[in-house]
Amino acid sequence: MSNEGARALIELKGDDLFIGKTPSGNAVTIDTNSVRHSAPSPMDLLLLALGSCTGVDVISILRKKRQDVTHYRIEVRGQRRAEHPRSFERMEVHHILTGPNISPRSVAQAIELSESKYCSVAATMRPAAEIVSSFEIIEA
Repeated sequence: MSNEGARALIELKGDDLFIGKTPSGNAVTIDTNSVRHSAPSPMDLLLLALGSCTGVDVISILRKKRQDVTHYRIEVRGQRRAEHPRSFERMEVHHILTGPNISPRSVAQAIELSESKYCSVAATMRPAAEIVSSFEIIEA
């Protein structure tokens, strides 16, 4: 890996509308018009980044533990400061797993490993925002 780090490009395409190009070359439309909502906002993308980062860790760990997860959903809620900059001060990550005989202990361990060791998005956000995780298991 080079020393220059990851490089994203963001280009204005219209009234408060941007096209972002990720370091991997994927294009994402970003809408900063809070009335129009035609695409995710930068803050929306932070919620998605946190949920998908921890989700990929958790499901990978659970597969290694031979847990039969048939459906997995992550809900991420962010509470923002009232004053500017309106950063997230608290983020709640709720994991909902469906499958037969999923071990609550295994799920708790997978979430803990993601939070403490693997999820780079959480590690980046944690100094500024409290991140609280919970989970539920639906027997199927």
